[in-house]
Amino acid sequence: MRGRGSQSKHREREREREIELRTMMRKVLVAVLIVSMVASHFENVASDASDCDDACTTGCVQSNTRLLRRCDIKCGIRCGPDSEVDDHTG
Repeated sequence: MRGRGSQSKHREREREREIELRTMMRKVLVAVLIVSMVASHFENVASDASDCDDACTTGCVQSNTRLLRRCDIKCGIRCGPDSEVDDHTG
């Protein structure tokens, strides 16, 4: 009889440990979800004209110098000081 009682106590302790582990894992999961939700609402850095010009001229890869110059001129117009840079981060 004594062996059976100690086995049941051992099983009960194992169940309690499993429950504690599950509870801790749930708390960690909730904390990670909260941190990720907060991090997703941070403001992005606003783009400026230099980012626009860099992105535009990167797309101007041409072996023909005339077409390359034409693309550079278009980028200057698109990203110049008179143009408004669209903010696609919001």
